[in-house]
Amino acid sequence: MKYEFLEHTADAKFRAYGRNLEECFANAAEAMSSLIVNPESVSAKIRKSISITGSDLKSLLYNFLEQFLILLDTDSFVLHKVENISINSAGKKYLLSATLAGDSSENYELDTGIKAVTYNEMEVTENHVQVVLDL
Repeated sequence: MKYEFLEHTADAKFRAYGRNLEECFANAAEAMSSLIVNPESVSAKIRKSISITGSDLKSLLYNFLEQFLILLDTDSFVLHKVENISINSAGKKYLLSATLAGDSSENYELDTGIKAVTYNEMEVTENHVQVVLDL
């Protein structure tokens, strides 16, 4: 199982799983994207390289997921898949780099609008991450 949605009163809460931190983060991006459009239905016509930093793993996850909201708003980009993701620590910072495969949102009917990623109930472990999204 890549991810599951959990009970939450007003917002969307999910837990994404993986064999390592990179896979957990990639599956979290897919879980979040699945609220907007079915990632499996999105063509991989566009590739984008991203580099994200964070002062700890929670801020790295927050910044990573927020990047998808920014790309949707500024470039009309929707995700198909996260490719070539790597997470490294450099001193007191964490660095994430990845290639995103996706397409223009103009080619799809979008579902839920996500207002923001939150730190509320956020968890980051080696085999799962948990996130609450403000809808």
